[in-house]
This record gives sequence, C-alpha cells and structure tokens, in this order.
Amino acid sequence: MSEYLVVYEKAGSDWSAYVPDLPGCITTGETQEECRESIKEAIDLYLAASREIGSPIPKLTSRADYVRVA
Repeated sequence: MSEYLVVYEKAGSDWSAYVPDLPGCITTGETQEECRESIKEAIDLYLAASREIGSPIPKLTSRADYVRVA
C-alpha cells in the first residue's frame, strides 16, 4: 500500500486535484469531497493502467509542508 500526496485547489465554483508523483493524474469535482473520491479512483486507474502496459510505477518523491510567514 502506498500513500500519495494529493494537492487540492479551489477552481472557481469547483475543486481540482492532482498527484505530483503521478504525471497527468488529475481530476475535478463540484465539492472537495467529490474531488477526493474522484482522485482515489483516478489513482487506482493510473496504477492499474501502468501495470497493464508494463510501465514502472513512479517512485514517491513529493512531500508537503507549511511555512509560516509574517
């Protein structure tokens, strides 16, 4: 089991999400929760397609942190 970093962004009235470690793995949704469910499915499909065509699964390299500024 792997844990992927997902970045969520408010996009007008909708939400978008992408996975930095899986190029092209993106999705949108009307709510953040809908977007969260959709990105889970997108990750599963991405990994299944990579395995099916024999592509290596990209290594997990992304990390996130908050930096406090005044």
